[in-house]
Amino acid sequence: MPDRRRLAASRLCTAVAAATLVLTSPVLAATNKPPLHGRHWMAVTGKPLAATAGARIFERGGNAIDAACAMLAATTTMWDTLSWGGETQALIWHPGLKKVIAINALGVAPTGATPEFYKGKGMRYPPEFGPLAAVTPGTPGGLMTMLAEYGTQSLAEVLAPAIEMADGFAIEAQLANTIERQKAHIKEWPDAKRVMLPHLGEAWEAPHPGEVFRQPELAATLRKLVEAEAKALKAGKSRKDAIYAANERFYRGDIAADLVRGVQAQGGLFTLADLANWKVKIEEPVSVDYRGIKVYKLDVWTQGPAMLQALNILEPMDLKGMGYDSARYIHAITQAMHLAFADRDFYYGDPAFEPVEPTLGLLSKEYAAARAKEIDWTKNRVDIGPGDPYPFERMTNPFLDRL
Repeated sequence: MPDRRRLAASRLCTAVAAATLVLTSPVLAATNKPPLHGRHWMAVTGKPLAATAGARIFERGGNAIDAACAMLAATTTMWDTLSWGGETQALIWHPGLKKVIAINALGVAPTGATPEFYKGKGMRYPPEFGPLAAVTPGTPGGLMTMLAEYGTQSLAEVLAPAIEMADGFAIEAQLANTIERQKAHIKEWPDAKRVMLPHLGEAWEAPHPGEVFRQPELAATLRKLVEAEAKALKAGKSRKDAIYAANERFYRGDIAADLVRGVQAQGGLFTLADLANWKVKIEEPVSVDYRGIKVYKLDVWTQGPAMLQALNILEPMDLKGMGYDSARYIHAITQAMHLAFADRDFYYGDPAFEPVEPTLGLLSKEYAAARAKEIDWTKNRVDIGPGDPYPFERMTNPFLDRL
């Protein structure tokens, strides 16, 4: 890969998961994580082993999406903040199209997860944990869609580090501690208890730091995806179509059947139709211009636009003149966030359903200026409520009676 492509690819890797603010001048600060620099590529994620997976892909000629997918697969295999049953959100800078692309691989509630169902169980809200809290898994589809559409390597190449880890890796102390802390929830799932608590009945039931942690069922599932890809390639399918054949096996084949059977055995609500009907969405992100810097976020199905709104509120202020971390500087930022979060809590919803969120109004510079007037510079206002962005997109607010 030429140097220019690799440099562009390295930017793509940092773009996956969240938008990045670009600093126009060097910032030197004390940190327990050293600054990183690279000439050709950079693989950055929250786990050293996962970053190594990305580095392996780059070294073998992959682009940033190949590397990002390998890192995502490795990170989810480490069962930490992310998991294979989770969701994937991504912002991708496409150097050919010269545009930012949004990936929405957010899981959705099963069709049986209705208000009436939960009320019938005596619940005011869906539970936070357990089979009745689960949404359809989005990470596998998100990973395979990104790889098929924007990557260059095969699913077998990208999943190789994750499969190697699922066969067994020396677990780090942070993850071992997390499993031990969460073991009460893990014990609600018999198969999870068997895999993740190898010292069941002992004072410490999770794997010990440095112990080889094995997930044979996960390894078998990932190999099934690679098998589906290989079968499609042998039948003459393209790289892209072969990856989607693996996606088909996960959401509509034997893997889906196994998943539904396992979840329903625990009282969950997944059906084969729920998995078959779920699809990854490739979307347009939202953005604002902050002092000449274009900042992108995913749409209102995340809380990302709240950051953009806060930037709009802060843009006219002389933050540099206030002094970094001064009382006035911190007050300005926290009040801008109060205003943005109040609007987030009131107006954000599922964009797949009515009413349509007033995103244009929320992210307009004029609305930001109107909201900034509500800041009290003498005290921290904890009573800030939502504003009315609808007039700023020439609409009437249907919720005026609730403001």
